[in-house]
Amino acid sequence: MADPDALRDRFTRTLEAVRPPGGPDPSPYADNLLARWQEPQRRYHTPAHLTAVLDHIDVLEKYAADPDVVRLAAWFHDAVYLPDRSENEERSAHLAERALREAGVAEARTAEVARLVRLTVTHDPADDDRDGQVLCDADLAILAAPPSAYAAYTAAVREEYHFVPNDAFRTGRSAILRQLLDLPRLFRTSYGEVEWEATARYNLRSELEMLSL
Repeated sequence: MADPDALRDRFTRTLEAVRPPGGPDPSPYADNLLARWQEPQRRYHTPAHLTAVLDHIDVLEKYAADPDVVRLAAWFHDAVYLPDRSENEERSAHLAERALREAGVAEARTAEVARLVRLTVTHDPADDDRDGQVLCDADLAILAAPPSAYAAYTAAVREEYHFVPNDAFRTGRSAILRQLLDLPRLFRTSYGEVEWEATARYNLRSELEMLSL
């Protein structure tokens, strides 16, 4: 279970690390984001997912060019999330641009956070995009979870899309799994490739087989 107070502290530390001293109080920004992550339509994209992504960024920190910018991107990457909408990442990026400018973050870092949020549409960072690689690897790390955690993840995703009929969900989910399996590499950091790639591919193939039954 995610700890809201711990998450609030993590956001405050990150925001203070990326902006000059004396900016606005971080608390309202943290509270707004936490409220978004706790919206009732969410089953997987919850504070637990946010915590997991932040924890994985901590593991991958040495691979990032600007780890705190990556952490801020994690906070915003699913801040706007409606399962029946296709523009969630774009709206989340716009939210980051507005909020971070107001909070006193420099334009270059604000723009980088928004770019990283938009990158989670494809999870396909360039070979020289160190920050993008870390965010995408951290976001996809759930694919390499142990069997029980992976099963809980897939169940939560299905609950978020409860309004989609079973046949349509199977078709759509299977297409996503095939797209992932067709990627030359799921994970772009050397850590992710060594520690997560094989398990993630096994999980994806197993889920695809289950959907085809």
